[in-house]
Amino acid sequence: MRTILTLSLLFSISSLFAQSSIQGQLQDPDGQAVAYANVALYQTADSSLYKVETSDESGIFRILNLGQGNYFLKATYVGLQDLVRTDISLTAGQDLDFGVLSFSSGGQNLEEVTVTASRAMVEVKPDRTVFNVQGTINSIGEDALSLMRKAPGVTVDNNDNINVLGRSGVRIFIDGKPLPLGGQERAAYLKNIPAEQIDRIDIISNPGAKYEAEGNAGIIDIRLKRDKSLGTNGSVSTTFSQGRYARGNVSATANYRNKALNVFGTLGAGMSENFNEMEFRNWQNGVFTDEINNSVNENENVNYRIGTDFFIGKRQTLGFLVSGGDNTGNNSAFNRVKISEIASQTVIDSVLIAENTSDNTRDYNTYNLNYRFDISKEQNLNIDLDYGKYKNESDRFQPNRYYDPTETNLVSQVINAFDTGTDIDITTAKVDYENTFAGGKLGFGGKYSQVVSENTFLYFDQIDGINDLNEQRSNDFDYDEKVYAGYISYNRPISQKLSFSAGLRAEKTDATGDLIAYDPSLQEDPVIQDYINWFPNAGLTWTPQMQHSFALNYGRRINRPNYQVLNPFNNRLSELSFEKGNPNLVPEIVNNVELGYTRNFRYNFKLSYSLTENQITRLIGPDENDPRAGFITWENLAKQHVINGNASLPMQPAKKWSMYTNLSASYINNQADYGEGAVVDVQAFTYSIFQQHTIDLPWQLKGEISGYFSGPGVWGGVFKYNENWALNLGLQRKFFQDKLFVKISANDIFYEQGWDGESVFDGLTSEGAGNWDSRRASISLSYNFGNQNVKSRKRKTGLEEEGKRVGN
Repeated sequence: MRTILTLSLLFSISSLFAQSSIQGQLQDPDGQAVAYANVALYQTADSSLYKVETSDESGIFRILNLGQGNYFLKATYVGLQDLVRTDISLTAGQDLDFGVLSFSSGGQNLEEVTVTASRAMVEVKPDRTVFNVQGTINSIGEDALSLMRKAPGVTVDNNDNINVLGRSGVRIFIDGKPLPLGGQERAAYLKNIPAEQIDRIDIISNPGAKYEAEGNAGIIDIRLKRDKSLGTNGSVSTTFSQGRYARGNVSATANYRNKALNVFGTLGAGMSENFNEMEFRNWQNGVFTDEINNSVNENENVNYRIGTDFFIGKRQTLGFLVSGGDNTGNNSAFNRVKISEIASQTVIDSVLIAENTSDNTRDYNTYNLNYRFDISKEQNLNIDLDYGKYKNESDRFQPNRYYDPTETNLVSQVINAFDTGTDIDITTAKVDYENTFAGGKLGFGGKYSQVVSENTFLYFDQIDGINDLNEQRSNDFDYDEKVYAGYISYNRPISQKLSFSAGLRAEKTDATGDLIAYDPSLQEDPVIQDYINWFPNAGLTWTPQMQHSFALNYGRRINRPNYQVLNPFNNRLSELSFEKGNPNLVPEIVNNVELGYTRNFRYNFKLSYSLTENQITRLIGPDENDPRAGFITWENLAKQHVINGNASLPMQPAKKWSMYTNLSASYINNQADYGEGAVVDVQAFTYSIFQQHTIDLPWQLKGEISGYFSGPGVWGGVFKYNENWALNLGLQRKFFQDKLFVKISANDIFYEQGWDGESVFDGLTSEGAGNWDSRRASISLSYNFGNQNVKSRKRKTGLEEEGKRVGN
């Protein structure tokens, strides 16, 4: 109720301030919308630049928050003559609509125009940070998860968990659609998206009410390539990468667009072989274990994406999108554990060797139906219907063999096999509506989503080569989650220098986790969760001068435990090392506050604070049944405090040399008391520095040097890691009138991207270290075909591009 009253008060206050605005629609000489044109507004008195905006995909531009006075307007676009409107006189509170403004044909054909500008690697916008994958040469040979390590403010830990601004619980989207996977399944999915298919990665650390509240650290939206040029266009690319093992992929994209429809598609295939090496030294219950785990993964994958947009007149669009993929792979892992007493660690008692092999398949299919109706220049309605099906299967063989200290005499053995499978069905329906109201923008909508997950865990004891189902350790786990959501949002200028935004989202969650034991004596009651949460957000933006802008934002978010962390069955590396879920987890709630400052439209600084209650975190602890064994599980921390500072600094020291620097620092405080001495009291200060230098070299070559250094920090609840760093080199050359791109790169050339650290919790002290196939050399060839230059809406650079950020 307090939040609703606050929104009402803000609406009332906003009506007291009357600001002017200008809008219109840009069209080319053929009557087609001109998207991404730059629209600059100048003051008549001294011809000084007042504000700049960019037209959207429908050619519509809006310049808000204007004071009364006299102006002239200038719109520019490559290949068209500049469009100028003079003698613009605005009175207080006036909303001026120019209607359709038409460009005249330029003196130069678009086929003759060469656009040499490239997108910046990182763009900082009011609501998000954009990591342009195509803005860095060193992205070749990478996948979506690897690219996260290079994105500003993002870190990936040794278990492939993704953090933003020091906060865990990030929500992953693909083309604006949430990915319903978590943990290792999410990591495997992202590893099968090659960098060559990705256009950009949007990092939204404090989303508004329009976005679902799931994800404490915000949203990372991976946007795949899609050509919006008229005619037939496309590209074919191939990449080969060599580390200890080889990787390769080939992909093709095609697009046909005219006035009535747009058809687009992507087809890709790849193969990879990679390794992961880990070692742990553990002290617990008077026992010392020295463990290594080395694994090799081989994968083959195919993915596709095809869609059609039908343009129903100038204001309505009906779109269909189908995507899918299939991945098959096998894994072989060597796990060895040397066991001794703490008092005499060099005297080995016995050695456990577990040589795991597994065959894995993962496939998915998703379907989307979208309808958009631009009712007017101020009103729009958007409807999305989505259905997705994800299926994962794994057959694993694990012999646990105990040897004497010489590893030559077999003492005993326990041989197990596992048959595990997961079927996920996700259904969503979403409606969004926007309109002008009281001089600002009012939006509201609703969403329904259901995730149904069926998980099977079959545990076999193998005796004399015959698998015998162990009913005490086998189970099914079914999880059904429904979320009903509604929201309202509003933003508008209060004065020429001050604007605000506010929103409120409500989500009702109805979830049931049902563990079905094969042994009836182990049957437990279902875990039922039924609750409603309110998620307010608010923001103020103050621009005292053109070169200075401040933004203060607050948001409340939630992170619900998913089926993977709730399922209590064991996932084992060996008898002495395993992972299990926790069916008693409760959702975590976070409150985020961010203060941002932008200087000269280029340099961006952000200070944030978050308080998370019931933080869901990963802990390493001793097994209560076997004094030699340790396991990883999930628990709720009482509280987590995170303070973060981030700076984004693009520079150009020389005409042919551009540089980008990102600085980030966090202080993390984890607190929890589980009783009986199981206490979490961990504080850590961590920092990271990322730099990229791009240099124009002779012979039309472009060189790139990039790298990062990450200081010590904490992963999960208690694992304190040490510093790591990487240095990458890249080179690019274009051929055949910029249609053929050739890129070569070398990543982590000093092989320092590995990790090491220590965990102390509940009587278990563990030291660990690991490496993977991060040192690689790659080459990529990409050829573009079709009419890319015909009415292709490419942006200009320099003052016009900077002005766009001012207008936002």
